[in-house]
Amino acid sequence: MVRTPALPDGTQVVLREAAMDQADERVQRGATGRTVGRDGEGRYLVRLTDGRTVACRRDQLSLRRAFQQDVAIGGTDEAHGHRLVTEHTIYAAVVGSRAFGLAVEDSDTDVRGVYVAPTDAFWSLVKPPPHVDGPGPQTFSWEVERFCGLALKANPNLLEVLHSPLVLTRTPLGDELLALRSAFLSQLAYQTYSGYVLSQFKKLEADLRQRGQPRWKHVMHLLRLLICARELLRHGRLVLDVGDCRERLLAVRGGQVEWAEVEVWRMTLHTEVDEALQHTPLPAVPDTGAVNAWLYSVRARSARLAAALEVRP
Repeated sequence: MVRTPALPDGTQVVLREAAMDQADERVQRGATGRTVGRDGEGRYLVRLTDGRTVACRRDQLSLRRAFQQDVAIGGTDEAHGHRLVTEHTIYAAVVGSRAFGLAVEDSDTDVRGVYVAPTDAFWSLVKPPPHVDGPGPQTFSWEVERFCGLALKANPNLLEVLHSPLVLTRTPLGDELLALRSAFLSQLAYQTYSGYVLSQFKKLEADLRQRGQPRWKHVMHLLRLLICARELLRHGRLVLDVGDCRERLLAVRGGQVEWAEVEVWRMTLHTEVDEALQHTPLPAVPDTGAVNAWLYSVRARSARLAAALEVRP
């Protein structure tokens, strides 16, 4: 499940519903302010334009710009987004532990997909959503343009969608997208994969200091990410299944490997990733031109189809 991102301090927000301020006075829906921290219950503290402060849950707040867009022009509702996924998905696959060969008995089945919003939908003031959460508790999809933009930046989550061995939906347009898989691969993967692991391990070390242990499942997946990056840079292809590393990774997940040993493994993998970069067959940059040409073709074909349906007697 993809969660709504947290709001940093200073974010301009609008109250989606009436609330009570700290003096137990009513604050009307639509009041604006800025976030200034959290209270003891995890609610956001919002300093209103009149100087009062109100505590709100995340679902009681909208970003100011998004709220104005929705009120002035209108926005797409959840049902509309789900229809786009249901009716216009061109490709969907299972990702996560099941695709990596790391599933255990209670592992979720996470599905990620790509949908193509009709071209004429972009001619409206209300644009199609760039992504949709659902339908279903472990389903998340991107509109094809957003997907291509993120995948060209070597976002691991999106590259893994294209290379999952567990494909659920694959239309002719999905075949065309898969035929472009190599166009998304480049040496940018070195920064996105290893950089993400480095930043996350700093957070895990903080967990170790504060709680006495890290989140072992997260540790396992970060090591898995480095293994994937090493193989991608060495051979120029993305393979998700961890193969012979499965048992050792599951031992990490179960907290059966000492942190010192995990650190040695991680540093070894970082070294191997660095070495792989020196001789990688991957190009320095992705083939943006090929992806852009295909996206243009997809939009043009959709527009022609809409035009043909409009003039049909």
